[in-house]
Amino acid sequence: MPVSPMNRREFVKKSAVTGAAVTAAGTVAAAPAQAAEQNSARAPRTWSFSILGTTDLHSHVFDWDYYKDQPYTDRAGNSCGVARVATLIKQQREAKGEDRVLLVDAGDIIQGTSLAYYFARVDPITGTDGEDGPKHPMAVAMNHMRYDAAALGNHEFNYGIDTLRKFESQCHFPLLGANALDATTLLPAFRPYTVKRICVPGAPDIKVGILGLTNPGIALWDKDNVSGKMVFPGLVEQAKKYVPRLRALGCDVVFLTDHSGMDGSSSWGDSLPYVENASNLVAEQVPGIDAILVGHTHVEVPSYTVKNAETGEDVLLSEPYCWGFRLSVFDFELELHHGQWKVVGKKAQTLNPSTVDEDPEIKELLEADHELVVKYVNTAVGTCTQDLSAAESCWKDVPIMDFIHKVQTETVKAGLSTADAALPLISVAAPFSRTADIPQGSVTIKDIAGLYIYDNTLYGKKLTGAQLKDYLEYAAKYYHQVPSGTKVDTATLTNANKFWDYMYDTAAGVGYEIDIAQPEGSRIKNLTYNGAPVSDSQVFVVAVNNYRANGGSGYPHIATAPIAYSSTNEIRQLMIDYVTAKGTLDPADFADSNWKLTQDGTPVF
Repeated sequence: MPVSPMNRREFVKKSAVTGAAVTAAGTVAAAPAQAAEQNSARAPRTWSFSILGTTDLHSHVFDWDYYKDQPYTDRAGNSCGVARVATLIKQQREAKGEDRVLLVDAGDIIQGTSLAYYFARVDPITGTDGEDGPKHPMAVAMNHMRYDAAALGNHEFNYGIDTLRKFESQCHFPLLGANALDATTLLPAFRPYTVKRICVPGAPDIKVGILGLTNPGIALWDKDNVSGKMVFPGLVEQAKKYVPRLRALGCDVVFLTDHSGMDGSSSWGDSLPYVENASNLVAEQVPGIDAILVGHTHVEVPSYTVKNAETGEDVLLSEPYCWGFRLSVFDFELELHHGQWKVVGKKAQTLNPSTVDEDPEIKELLEADHELVVKYVNTAVGTCTQDLSAAESCWKDVPIMDFIHKVQTETVKAGLSTADAALPLISVAAPFSRTADIPQGSVTIKDIAGLYIYDNTLYGKKLTGAQLKDYLEYAAKYYHQVPSGTKVDTATLTNANKFWDYMYDTAAGVGYEIDIAQPEGSRIKNLTYNGAPVSDSQVFVVAVNNYRANGGSGYPHIATAPIAYSSTNEIRQLMIDYVTAKGTLDPADFADSNWKLTQDGTPVF
């Protein structure tokens, strides 16, 4: 149930920095007139403080890869997890002073690892059979690290609003979302902002307004969880409403935490009237902002400046990658002018936690939870007759992808109405991980989870033959054009148009070729069903995940297509159930080479 103005019970929380009272709506209650009465001759004229920022932690507590059951490694030498970041934060507080550091997150906290899934579905924080559930490890870690605020990420909604509300109740800091509104009242469903005070001896406190903004794409990506309950207007629109309010409250510094990238792009075409990656637009179009912690896009941007179009003032942005790979550090310098603090200097950088040890206190707090999850992911569910690798799944039809298609097709088929069961049924799915591998021999939960890393659920949607071809043409823009006679290099073949692996769908149940020698929009050749050409008017049921079915990645037709089937069961769990029921995973039951890449009709591989 919302804890916002919809059910308005004002409660007071003490600021972790100064003890100033802050109401549930995010406003500052009357504070004692302490510093203003000090002798101005003794008041310091300058002061500095810092805001530290994380984003897209995705439930990475420790430096551990649950899919590989070993410490995390990558080619760049990154470490992951808030346990290491916590050590950097301690160092920053020790160097700058406990009372001069705030800590903020930009969202996507409770989804993304096997640990996240375990505490959402296996031993849920919402409880089971009337019993209270455990505390979410991310709440435990972030409370220990003394976060001051966190923005809502789109993945906060993946497990439903009840799970999100339970997580919110376990946090000792507010989850902010100025553009997450109750669908009926259009009032904030979460706190829009909070105000913190930096205590300056002998001078007025520095008031820091922290405004949280989330991603409008939630309305598409988690439609099943939020439709009719919440709406998500644009970041610019809501920032224009709340930034002046923070200034009117006397905030000396206005800091935004946005779960939104900074290049002005959107992945959903015209499906929504709002921009997905709007942090740069917020900085440019909304006056009164000093700095923005950016999230959502999983990139590292140590420092980036945008000039506000109205005031000409520079707005400072920083994005600290994801998973705890980096920590953003915003340093502010202020001067006191006639009793009012003014920002005179600001800079940002990112720090790498890979060279420090994990915080021993967090290890002690959460080691038992971690071991529970390790035991869970190593649970055997069956066997496999041969090794199934996803290494070539982005350019070749491989059996491991056909396993996903098989499960999706069988599940949708079993749930179709009598009328829809007569229609041809196909499946589309993306190669989420090139490193996924289901080994020959024993198959565990982690082997399957490593193949299907998202908590997507399953839909069946109806497309015509013409629409299906449009869909596949859209997918084919994933490949760079390689003219006939030119050698194909798989290292440079994919991810054209910033079309990432999770955005690229292959299809099963139809035959087709992708001619990479041709320009975009003219690549799908020889599209057939049961050996016969697909006609424009032929109607198919397409098994597809909820992210794509609701408009994710901007595929044509699918978001508005008629629904033939839907389920709240995660596709990953359906795959686990399939292996458990069969006992043996055998590619002879599902492998089918139905698509291939060509150059002017000549097969590439």
